[in-house]
Amino acid sequence: MRPTATLLESLPETQGEILRYLKAQGSTTLAGLADRLNLTREAVRQHLATLQEEGWIQRVGRLKSLSQGRPAAVFALTPAGDHLFPKFYDSLSLEFLDTLADNFGEEAVRTLLAALTDKQVARWETKLRGLSLPERIEALTGIYFEQDPYTHVEQDERGYLLVERNCPYLNLALQRPQLCSVTLATLSRLLGVRVRREAKFQEGDRHCAFRVLADQPLEPDYRFSFETESPFHRD
Repeated sequence: MRPTATLLESLPETQGEILRYLKAQGSTTLAGLADRLNLTREAVRQHLATLQEEGWIQRVGRLKSLSQGRPAAVFALTPAGDHLFPKFYDSLSLEFLDTLADNFGEEAVRTLLAALTDKQVARWETKLRGLSLPERIEALTGIYFEQDPYTHVEQDERGYLLVERNCPYLNLALQRPQLCSVTLATLSRLLGVRVRREAKFQEGDRHCAFRVLADQPLEPDYRFSFETESPFHRD
């Protein structure tokens, strides 16, 4: 089976070039990018605005101009932007999961991911104990925000939606989506209700969005399941 393309490869060509240039150079200005890409400054400015909104680049300072003009903003990758580029540990983790499945079966993978879920729940559940669902969502968002400042919660007529832009194992999850089951199971257990993914990096979205189904309480003995299984895979 052909591996899923990385998110970086699926971006518009110019945005990908900007990210690769920042990865190679460390930082640069709008003018530097315009010269490098042979584009107008306005075109580059629009791409930079999009990449900033996605949380993949940031302003890191200003470069003093040789003329009397304003200092130029300097841009660099954010940790989330840097993680778009494959890492050695991505390949190592992928080989580990495949070796585990090949030698011990999918149930061994399930056991491993369930244990990872247990560990995450144990780390955070004491901070949520005794709180109402809205209070848990607020506290959990704060916990996630410490790791990913681009995480936020939206509220609409259907309830709460947790939006995550900086997946901690993005490149690995693009090729082995079952890893996302850990996040779903962890959120469900911490909130005490079913959670469903409505937007996915794997489907071309630039984020994952988790719908909190407040009217669907989780079974008390629930531990873990893959995203394609109950309680996640149903209406």
